[in-house]
Amino acid sequence: MAETAEGRLYPGAEQARSRRRSPARALVAILRPRQWVKNTVLFAALVFSHSLTETDHAVRSLAAFALFCALSSAVYILNDMMDLENDRAHPTKSRRPLAAGEVPLGAAGAAGAALAIGGLLLSYRLSPAFAALAAIYLILNILYSAWLKNVVIVDVMVIASGFVIRAVSGGVVIGVEVSAWLILCTILLSLFLGFTKRRQELAQLEGQAVTSRAILKEYSVAFLDQMISIVTAATVVAYFLYTLSPDTRSKLGTPYLPLTIPFVLYGIFRYLYLVHQRNMGENPTGALYADRPLFLNVVLWVVTAVVILYLR
Repeated sequence: MAETAEGRLYPGAEQARSRRRSPARALVAILRPRQWVKNTVLFAALVFSHSLTETDHAVRSLAAFALFCALSSAVYILNDMMDLENDRAHPTKSRRPLAAGEVPLGAAGAAGAALAIGGLLLSYRLSPAFAALAAIYLILNILYSAWLKNVVIVDVMVIASGFVIRAVSGGVVIGVEVSAWLILCTILLSLFLGFTKRRQELAQLEGQAVTSRAILKEYSVAFLDQMISIVTAATVVAYFLYTLSPDTRSKLGTPYLPLTIPFVLYGIFRYLYLVHQRNMGENPTGALYADRPLFLNVVLWVVTAVVILYLR
């Protein structure tokens, strides 16, 4: 056991420090490439607008995805820099490169600035409207790191808005209108993941929760369970209505999208199982990678949706 920056002890810290990464691996780790999967929301507009087979649209979407990977990595670096002391007091976040002392603060700041500035400049070359959304994404995350992460409920809503910005950006970059249904389903699913993340942080860290994330003192497991119940029901109902809507059938040219409903139901229920029975909700992306049934379910949903939309 080792002493944290707050004078408390947490298990496994010395073992973590003994497994130091090489400078190159530490620099890659600070970008959090495993989190880039969140940026795949950008491709929703490409797929559901029947533009997947259009080369120009596909290339522009891939470029937008790459740029959001750079911008989101800049945000992760900023968060790590601002949460440095709290991360050092956390049993798992203490292994992040900055908290573990594997990357100097100056180098991290330079990398974050380069990614943010370079990402914005290249975004403008891709599309001024896309660049405006990218700038809003960055500004919102700066406000989150500096202030909004300490405002109860708003903290999770800001995280959810980041996914909505990604979804809208995917439509803007290829010049297609983003469905209101896509925006609604995206924000509800994001709120679901955000509130389950807060719940697991609170449940797992117990007495150290506030030390790691101050806003957790405003939450309780019972309160979060209520909000999770609300957004879970809303997410499922919104997706059902979307797939069953006559307007959706008309625009997509197929009546078979409801066939994807079982995958959405299983995905929601499986994730709740992971949260309540496996204590895996603190890191949604990690849960997706670690749980084979959940990962397979997401893949099957994507494949089924593509087959329905493109093999009409």
